[in-house]
Amino acid sequence: MNLAHNKLCASDWWARKVKTKLVPWGVAGVELDGDVLEIGPGFGATTRELAPLAGTLTVVEQDEGYCRKLRSTLDGNVTVVHGDGTALPFADGRFAVALCFTMLHHVPTRELQDRLLAEVARVLAPGGCFAGTDSLGTGTVFKLIHIGDTMQLVDPGGLPARLVAAGLEQPQIDVVQRSFRFRARKPL
Repeated sequence: MNLAHNKLCASDWWARKVKTKLVPWGVAGVELDGDVLEIGPGFGATTRELAPLAGTLTVVEQDEGYCRKLRSTLDGNVTVVHGDGTALPFADGRFAVALCFTMLHHVPTRELQDRLLAEVARVLAPGGCFAGTDSLGTGTVFKLIHIGDTMQLVDPGGLPARLVAAGLEQPQIDVVQRSFRFRARKPL
């Protein structure tokens, strides 16, 4: 992420938005009492909100610097793994739930996004839920904080077919203002 994006994601404003809006909306109706995976936590604003809700929480983050920050600021009930969401270092069927918040648009190509979706399907247990949120990419601030940064927007209208192609079922998409949330399940 570029400097502006880093400052925003590390801000108290973002932490409040994550706590009061993003995480509650993103996980509404999702049971988090099992083994939960979060992909791409960045600075960990979402992770701090998920940790007390999850049975166990593992996060996988591609940036080693973010991993170090997460390890130094989170208590021991969160396992931080340096890894790539397109090649998850976990066994098939390990997680009851996989989550990601406003990070899919940071995966640089559609092909890599699809590989990430397939990896999520692989590591979910049968009946497991994949849920998350992302931005529609509208608004001046969103566009400004992505100058010189990775921004491969995900079309929420096309996401259900991509989730099914990845091996998931029952995709649901809800669009509200400048964001969308999604849900899908691994078949039993």
